[in-house]
Amino acid sequence: MFQTLVNAFKNKEVRTKILITFGLLFIYRIGCWLPIPGISATVSESVGGADTLLSLLSSITGGALANGAWLAIGISPYINASIIIQLLTVAIPPLERLSKQGADGRKKINKITRFVALALAIAQATAITISWANSGGLETGIFSGFLSQTWVVGMFVAFMLVAGSMFTLWLGERITEKGIGNGISLLIFVGILSSAGLAIIASFTSAFDGNETAIWELLGFVLMVIVVFGLIVFVDLAERRIPVQYAKQIKGRKQFGGQNTHIPLKVNASGVLPIIFATAIITFPQMIAQMFGTDNGFYIWWTQWLGVNTPLYTIFVGLLILFFCYFYAQIQFNPEEVARNLQQYGGFIPGIRPGKPTYEYLERISKRITLFGAIYLAFIAIVPSLIFSFVLTNATLVNALSATGMMIVVSVALEFDKQLESQLMMKHYKGFLK
Repeated sequence: MFQTLVNAFKNKEVRTKILITFGLLFIYRIGCWLPIPGISATVSESVGGADTLLSLLSSITGGALANGAWLAIGISPYINASIIIQLLTVAIPPLERLSKQGADGRKKINKITRFVALALAIAQATAITISWANSGGLETGIFSGFLSQTWVVGMFVAFMLVAGSMFTLWLGERITEKGIGNGISLLIFVGILSSAGLAIIASFTSAFDGNETAIWELLGFVLMVIVVFGLIVFVDLAERRIPVQYAKQIKGRKQFGGQNTHIPLKVNASGVLPIIFATAIITFPQMIAQMFGTDNGFYIWWTQWLGVNTPLYTIFVGLLILFFCYFYAQIQFNPEEVARNLQQYGGFIPGIRPGKPTYEYLERISKRITLFGAIYLAFIAIVPSLIFSFVLTNATLVNALSATGMMIVVSVALEFDKQLESQLMMKHYKGFLK
C-alpha cells in the first residue's frame, strides 16, 4: 500500500485527486469539532459503552456526537438508507426493475436513497435531541426572549444536526466525484481513526501524569488490535474459487471458447453490514425508550436483560448476525441464475453436469461458505470486545476501536488501495495509447 501511495504522488493528476480528498476530509474533521449552540459540553457522556448503536455512531464520526458538534450524526442516516433500499430492492418489484435499468435506474435509486436518508436524519436528530433534553443537556441561557424556550432550542439543535448530516453526504459525494472515490467510506474511515487517535493520546497523557499501568495497557491494546487486524485481513481476502471451463466451438475457420476461468466466492461477502444491522436492531428499542427517560420500567428491564454485554444480548446479536449473513448472501449470489448463464454460454464446472446439478452444487458451496463467514462475523463482533473489556481497565481504549470499527477500517483501507492502483493503471494505459 505504501508503495502505491508513493507511485500515486508521482503522477500529477492522481496527486491532485489525493490532495482534493485530503482537503475535503479536513473540512469534515473541522465540522466534527464545531459545537452547536444550545448543547451542554457534557451532554453526551452517556454515549460510551462497547458496541452500542450510539457508541458506534460516535466512533464513526470521530467523537463528534460526544462533542455535540455540527456533524454529530454524520453519514449514518445515509448508510442506513442505503442498506434499507438495497434490501427493499429484493422485496419490491418496482425497485428491482429500477436496479436493472442501468445508469438511469441507479440515478433514480440514489435519489430515493437521499430522500430516505433525509427522513432518517430527521428521526435520528429528533431522538437524540429529546434524549439530550431529558438528561438536561440543552442550555437555554445563551438565548433570550422567545428563543430561550426549551422546545425552540431543541428544534434549532435538531435542525442543525439534520443540516450537518446532509452536508456530510454532500462532502462524501464530492470526494467520490472529484477525489479518489468511495467518499462515504473514507469519511467513516477517518472518523474511526480519529477516535482511536484521541484514545491513544489520552492514554499517553495518563501515563505522563503518573499512571504506570496506562502505557502497559496501551501496548497490550496495540498488540491485540494487530492480531485482530491480521485475522480480519486474512478472512476478508479469502475466497473459494470454483473452476469453470467453456466448451470449444468451431465456426467456419475460427475457434471460440475453450477458456478456463473460475467463479470467486468470498468468505465474507456481506462485509460489516450484518454486524451493523444486528447491533442497530438490538439497541433500537433501548434508544427509543431512552427518549421517555431512563426511569421508565421498559428501559430498566431492557437494560437489565438485553443491555450491552449481557448473556441474552450476546446470544441475540450472534443469531441476528447469522440471519443477516444468509439474507445478504441470497441478495449477492443467485446460484440458479449463475447456473443458467453457464449453461447458456457453454460453460460447466468439471465433474458437475450443467443445469440443475450445477445449481445444487453452487447452492451447497454458497451455504457452507456463508456459514463460515457468519460464524467469523459473530466471533469478531462478540469475542474481541469481551476480551478487551476483561483485559483492559481503560474504558477509553476499549471503546476506541470496536470490532465493527476495525472491520470498517480494514475494508476501507483495502478498497482505497485498489482505487489508487486502478487510477494509476488507467493513467499508465492512457500514456501508452498516446
